[in-house]
Amino acid sequence: MKELRPALLLLLLMSLLCGGLYPAIVTGLAQLLFPVQANGSLLTAADGRVVGSSLIGQPFSDPKYLWPRPSATQAFPYNPLASGGSNSSPASAAYQAVVTERVRRLNSNGIRGPIAADLVQASGSGLDPHISPQAAAVQVERIAQARGSSVEQVAAIIAAHLEKRQFGFLGAPRINVLAVNRDLDRAAPR
Repeated sequence: MKELRPALLLLLLMSLLCGGLYPAIVTGLAQLLFPVQANGSLLTAADGRVVGSSLIGQPFSDPKYLWPRPSATQAFPYNPLASGGSNSSPASAAYQAVVTERVRRLNSNGIRGPIAADLVQASGSGLDPHISPQAAAVQVERIAQARGSSVEQVAAIIAAHLEKRQFGFLGAPRINVLAVNRDLDRAAPR
């Protein structure tokens, strides 16, 4: 019985420290030092309405928009509650059929030649908000035609959103699809 009291006190103390004080300090520091990131990197419209997060992809299928890489999440595309890849093998006939259908859809929308893998294959999380510069470049003509804009104007908007390798060597160059589409709507609404 004499071991029960110190054990309960230690449980209470550690619960307060680890379950209350530590999370409060970390949350407070995050809000102070990185408020945008701590609140989900949300993007807002001019009227203050939240339109998305720069960290989670969104489905775009209208020809006037830059299209993202496909999502592998269940229930609906880019579902953050169902994050995860398809776990399909590239050797699977079903997976090959899905990729072939995606290539056919891109070809029927005027995208010809070599197609970047990220336009037909989902990311590991199924939520990736970025595409490669190559995947964006093959979409420029379609977007310009759908918006009645020049190819140069659309290419310049996309180029303005090029994110380089982190610290100069981590990751790959990428373009945030939602950020580009917001700027396309501002520059050439149609």
